[in-house]
Parts: sequence; C-alpha cells; structure tokens
Amino acid sequence: MKNSQNLLKNSPLKVTPQRLEILQTIQKNGHISIDDLYAHIKEKFPSISLATVYKNIHTLKDEGILLEIHPQDAKSHFEIKKEPHGHFICKKCGKIYDFEIKTSCNPNLSEISEIDESEVYLYGVCKECQ
Repeated sequence: MKNSQNLLKNSPLKVTPQRLEILQTIQKNGHISIDDLYAHIKEKFPSISLATVYKNIHTLKDEGILLEIHPQDAKSHFEIKKEPHGHFICKKCGKIYDFEIKTSCNPNLSEISEIDESEVYLYGVCKECQ
C-alpha cells in the first residue's frame, strides 16, 4: 500500500491533516463512497463540512491520486489510483472487488495503441451473497 503522506508529498498539493485522513480512510476501505468517507472523517474532524470533503476528493482526483468508480445504479466510489485493473460489483451487497486485467490476453490491443486508462465493470453476485 502506498504511504498517504508520500502520495501528497509527490504532488503539488499541501499535506493537510484532512487530506491525510481522507487518503488513509480510502486505503483502509479500498473503495468508498463520499457519504461513507464523510462519516469516517467526521469522527476525527467534527467541524469538517461535506463540501470540504467533496472539494478535497475532486482535487485529489484531478491530481491523479484518486480514481472514481461509477457503479451502475449506485453512487460513485473512490479508491487510491494504482495499476490498471477492473472492478467486479456485487448486485446484492454492492461491494466492489478489484481484478487484474491482462492485456497480453488480447495481442491485438498492443498493435492498436498503448492503453492509458480503462474502465471495466463486471456485475454479478459475490461468494458472500451466494
């Protein structure tokens, strides 16, 4: 797992206690909605506003530190940006799981272009809900 402080130090953003807490909370949870993130942050910073959390999330996203996940029929979730991967989303509980994408499985992809970004969502029922 990447160190939250290093993520901020390697960006043009200031290292603030609120940003550190946002990143640490996201790291602990893997994938989290803004509502759930706000509930966690509010425990440590009772005076923080939802607007401040939104502003910081979008700033971190714009800097390439966070990735926004857009589940079908659900609120966006956020995660620390890492190597390209896909997301499996359980249709019963809504939990999001990462899975590896191997572009070597399709040699035509490397002939077309170099892949910078991808969004792959698979939906089904996770083992816990089966």
